[in-house]
Amino acid sequence: MVILHRTSKRDEPGSDAIIWEHGRRNFKLRREGLLCIVCPANRDESDVAGLGIFATDLEKTRRLMNDDPAVIAGILTYEIHRIEGFPADSLSV
Repeated sequence: MVILHRTSKRDEPGSDAIIWEHGRRNFKLRREGLLCIVCPANRDESDVAGLGIFATDLEKTRRLMNDDPAVIAGILTYEIHRIEGFPADSLSV
């Protein structure tokens, strides 16, 4: 699981374009089966920007996140946590 955090650079000019690139990349990772769940969280006062559930090991997840355009630009930071799910867990639509 990856928890994304906003930095003060999120308010700088040009950051919206980088966030769009971040989002496009997330869709690509989903198509490739690497990123299973994406949950943006930009509706409260915390610095939490979102949560992602990856189908990769910690090192691969770290490499993927280090290549994220918003992380590279310093707009987002992240933390990684090893998690487990229960068989047949899913999100209802």
